[in-house]
Amino acid sequence: MVSFMNIIQGIIIGIVQGLTEFLPVSSSAHLVFIQRILGVKSSLAFDTFLHLGTLLAVLWFFRADIYKMLKSWWLSIGDILQGRFREGFKNDPYKRLAWYVILATIPVGVVGILFENQVDALFAGALYVPAFFLFVTGTILYLSQRMNSGNVNYDTITKKEALFMGLGQACAILPGLSRSGTTIAAGLTIGLNKEFAAKFSFILSIPAILGAFLVQIKDIGTALDVNFAAVILGFIASFVAGYVAIKWMLDLIQKKSLDIFAYYCWMVGIIVFMGSIAHIFKKRL
Repeated sequence: MVSFMNIIQGIIIGIVQGLTEFLPVSSSAHLVFIQRILGVKSSLAFDTFLHLGTLLAVLWFFRADIYKMLKSWWLSIGDILQGRFREGFKNDPYKRLAWYVILATIPVGVVGILFENQVDALFAGALYVPAFFLFVTGTILYLSQRMNSGNVNYDTITKKEALFMGLGQACAILPGLSRSGTTIAAGLTIGLNKEFAAKFSFILSIPAILGAFLVQIKDIGTALDVNFAAVILGFIASFVAGYVAIKWMLDLIQKKSLDIFAYYCWMVGIIVFMGSIAHIFKKRL
């Protein structure tokens, strides 16, 4: 039976997951931090169910674009069968976008398969690991904001830009490296305009989150049996918080600098890093 406190913890973790998945501050690091603060050891299945909430948030927010992409991708399959794939690919930006999302997803899939055990070990390790990479996230964000916004958008993106952002997403498998932060920074570095860099980053998260959910779906039943209310309310909280975070981020990146997130990552990263090191030395004394 789930206690009232467990329900509150589930909601809090859901809100943290929803906000930090799309704000460039690393959801993986904040999930580790908040669970340590609350004294909760969440299962990977529970974390993945929260990711499902953010997945539905991005699907709903970009539903019009995603519908066009899926429709165009299906038409491009017909183009392949009819021997006119290149013509359709050239003339329809949503056909290109759909295939580029697939291309950009390959790096994170490869890294996830090859280094799954090593990454899991990092997540299970001391807090100074995500704290260090959170500091790196802040540095990446700060440097990216010193670059001028480019002109690459839906119509002009090529496989080079898509793959470069995909490599950024693959790097973010490390705890503390923000997925949205690294992909947006990668996009700005290679010439995407700010709004499209954020949009492509969010759309690019869909197959990555979906893949993680499908890999862990066998454990979802166990999580629900143990903590049904906390899981469901955490899922709802992550959906609502994720939707709000996407809207806020798209408005913010067009009008203001993301430096505030860089400063935040530096501050939290340094505090947690120093606290973790101090705790390790205290245990050894």
